[in-house]
Amino acid sequence: MPPVLIACAHGTSNPAGRRAIDALRHEVARLRPGTEVLEAYVDVQEPALPDVVAALPAGRPVVVVPLLLSAGYHTSVDIRQTVASRPATCAAEPLGPDERLAALLQERLAESGAANDDAVVLAAAGSSLTAAAGAVAELAGMLRKLRSGPVTAGFGASAKPSVAEAVAAARQESATAGSAGVGSARVAVASYLLAPGFFHDKLADAGADIVTGPLLPHPVLAQLVLDRYDAAVAANFTRDSFITGSA
Repeated sequence: MPPVLIACAHGTSNPAGRRAIDALRHEVARLRPGTEVLEAYVDVQEPALPDVVAALPAGRPVVVVPLLLSAGYHTSVDIRQTVASRPATCAAEPLGPDERLAALLQERLAESGAANDDAVVLAAAGSSLTAAAGAVAELAGMLRKLRSGPVTAGFGASAKPSVAEAVAAARQESATAGSAGVGSARVAVASYLLAPGFFHDKLADAGADIVTGPLLPHPVLAQLVLDRYDAAVAANFTRDSFITGSA
């Protein structure tokens, strides 16, 4: 029996956001019949990750897959502490950065009417941890390779610049370039957020000409979850451990 896959999201009070995460989890289960897929959250919603892990049979191999786009407090503290509390339990890497996410962001920009030379602010939730900002910068670099216009990053909280500050800076730079006959003066915000919720709602007030929808729904997200799960299984468990229930 393969290890349990705990799809661990942040949690949101937004009904549309909850439905989007539920649909992602169900799609992961549909793509991987025979693998038990459980839900858990690190904030706002229940069941809480520690409770889900504690309720599992002793010795059953478990992989916690963060439904999060980059490393941060929740991966470094909440998930790490929970994983450490139980044998035969490990955590997968977060979903990003990944070139497939950059391609999805480019797709969302095109759907929203952004031109390829429009300035883009990559809007992430934000974290005080350096690793999180580095992951967003890496993703911005991936997106930059797919576009002719500039790409910068902005954050919803805990990091600088804010999305509004990044939009203002991008608009000033784009206006200068536009007056010189180079590029476009428009600014688009690319929502680097999985689902509707508090941070996504705030993007409309950032002053951009275009704001993309969140990443979900899209089939690549379920595949990313499974890729992270498979990598964690390969790194932490042997085939014998699936049968004996030991790590």
